[in-house]
Amino acid sequence: MATEVLVPTLGESITEATVGEWLKQPGDAVAADEPIASLETDKVSVEVPSPVAGVMGQHAVKVGDTVEVGALIATIESGDGAPAKSAAPQPAVTETPAAAPSAAPSGDAAALSPSVRRAVLEHGVDPSTVKGTGKDGRLTKEDVAAAASSKPAAAPAATPAPAPSAAAPSGRKEERVKMTRLRQTIAKRLKEAQNTAAMLTTFNDVDMTAVIEARAKYKDLFEKKHGVRLGFMGFFVKAATMALKDIPSVNASVEGDEIVYHDYADISVAVSAPNGLVVPVIRDAQDLSVAGIEKTIGDFGKRAKDGTLKMDEMKGGTFTISNGGVFGSLMSTPIINPPQSAVLGLHRIEERPVVRDGQVVVRPMMYLALSYDHRLIDGREAVTFLVALKNAIEDPTRILIDL
Repeated sequence: MATEVLVPTLGESITEATVGEWLKQPGDAVAADEPIASLETDKVSVEVPSPVAGVMGQHAVKVGDTVEVGALIATIESGDGAPAKSAAPQPAVTETPAAAPSAAPSGDAAALSPSVRRAVLEHGVDPSTVKGTGKDGRLTKEDVAAAASSKPAAAPAATPAPAPSAAAPSGRKEERVKMTRLRQTIAKRLKEAQNTAAMLTTFNDVDMTAVIEARAKYKDLFEKKHGVRLGFMGFFVKAATMALKDIPSVNASVEGDEIVYHDYADISVAVSAPNGLVVPVIRDAQDLSVAGIEKTIGDFGKRAKDGTLKMDEMKGGTFTISNGGVFGSLMSTPIINPPQSAVLGLHRIEERPVVRDGQVVVRPMMYLALSYDHRLIDGREAVTFLVALKNAIEDPTRILIDL
């Protein structure tokens, strides 16, 4: 007798999702509570577990289909089934005869998500040779990029003479991959922010010398005591909560013809997930220590990678910090995360010549960018916020004594 697999409840106000990928194929053996499919909602990916042990039956929907809560997506038949992945087909890729065979995914490529499959094709990486760091050992885009960067350079051609033009590959390929629901939602919200808010970005720079020295001096003791690494985000989040208290409009929001001020700082932090950036919220960050902030961010990062962040952890937020510096960004103009009125962009630390006491010296500098809604926040307030943040980072003692 077949057991129906239905779309589970996805969270408050979320009524539908998109089928991201099938983790089990028809005929695969399935254990009770084992994930068989991944659904993408507006905010996170949700895995659908099998209600019983048995054999994977037919898929009632395809990857990319939109399904509502309670809809039938598959059946589980009784029996033992075949080992998983044995029937997994290869993805269809159009290649010219002269194309390098390493550019096509092999092994369990059919189990790869569309974004990872595209990365495999772009980098020419054999997925069967790469160790996955995602949930259940699945590959992520970061795994593919790391494998590509570690590949040895190709050996030079034995014959220096160029090949005849007639023998050169003449075909070009394209792949169309439907945008994930998360990516569609990101695009929609960011465009709405541009259409609604009167956005402006103000810049400043900060000397990271003091924070770098403090981190180098205490990082081992910090990790031993708190069980988490001491990073830079803990300093910036704590400094931001202090600056938000001094400049409350940066922590406010516009609702209709009213301004809503918050006496708490719920800080949204952008973290990288396999399907794009997600923005979980550090609740009441103003009451947390640097250690508490680092623990929370570390937990968010791990669970974003595993796809286990909860819906409620993504809601709310009064102010956002986005660290593009971890990807090498020197400067950017971040976009507001509605209904918030401001977002702080952090960037890479780079040694630059600066003048100190009439002398040119080299210091580790970082550009700060504050994008804000000019309907609510004046330029003077934006600059004052950045200066307060800069002062706290350049003299971390201010964070300790709340100055």
